[in-house]
Amino acid sequence: MQTHDRFDTLGRLEDLPQDYRDELTQNNLVPLWPSLRAVLPPGVPTRKTQATHWPYATLRPLLIKAGELTPIEKAERRVLVLANPGHGLEKMQASAAMYLGMQLLLPGELAPAHRHTPNAVRMVVEGEGAWTLVDGEKCAMQRGDLILTPTGLWHEHGHDGNAPVVWLDVLDLPLVYFIEASYHLEGPSQSVKPGEGVSGYARGGLRPSPVFERSNKAYPMLRYPWAEARAALLAMAASEASTEALQITYVNPETGADAENILGFYALMLRPGQSLRLPARSPAMVFHQIEGSAQVSVEAQTFTLLEADTCCAPGYCAVTLRNLSADAPAFLFIADESPLHRKLGVFENRG
Repeated sequence: MQTHDRFDTLGRLEDLPQDYRDELTQNNLVPLWPSLRAVLPPGVPTRKTQATHWPYATLRPLLIKAGELTPIEKAERRVLVLANPGHGLEKMQASAAMYLGMQLLLPGELAPAHRHTPNAVRMVVEGEGAWTLVDGEKCAMQRGDLILTPTGLWHEHGHDGNAPVVWLDVLDLPLVYFIEASYHLEGPSQSVKPGEGVSGYARGGLRPSPVFERSNKAYPMLRYPWAEARAALLAMAASEASTEALQITYVNPETGADAENILGFYALMLRPGQSLRLPARSPAMVFHQIEGSAQVSVEAQTFTLLEADTCCAPGYCAVTLRNLSADAPAFLFIADESPLHRKLGVFENRG
């Protein structure tokens, strides 16, 4: 008998006498076999994550309106959550392990210092003059920059410019919340420490080597400038003409491991007119358009990403990306759950 046939013969809950079911319930017991298909389906996992598109042209006016309606003192963090309908909007999830939020900071505002157990990153979408202070390191926020606020580190945001600044938050909040480890602490404003980690790691293959004392920072580099990432991708394209996928990974420059522990972060370049098929892998993926425009096809759905648009794709689905310009490259920021899947031993690449 084939596996799926055997599953189809499993008994149903309603096959059991009501008095027996009532007795199980009274003793906090549940029969497994009626639910086995749901938790261990054959072949492919059950996925709530749906392919979803959040156009920035729709989102931005609503975010600016939030700035008019709610002062920062009443919001602390003024964010519109990019919620995946497959998980239910109230769950505030983009995927099983990823939370997305578009955050607004207006000129002169300060989002006060706090720290929390979920890991977070900020991908700067628009504006100049804002900064994030993380563990005493002041990180300028420029479009396309990736800034880490890892688990447990104090951080706050300020804005010295004269126009709105917006960034995309990516957190592993759904996972940390699910394991009942999510909380935050409030604290006083931090003192700024001299120096910025990125200054010591500006060139590939080179790192600071203190003669007398080695840094013990778990996250030696907190800001990854887009100018450096973009230049690396363009250099790859020029020197590796036969390389189909031009992608870089944001990593810890001391260890070479992923920049954070749970989620992975990447920048990808599509050559003019290029189409690229990404293999079906187990982690869900988020795509955010930094420059240019691209078409994203996930199974039967196709989205057009313009600059600052965001979409997500469930795991175990092949994704095809196509640069809509025949003359200019397109650049995308990608976040996924690969580090988590590898740590759990469930990572799959089905090609």
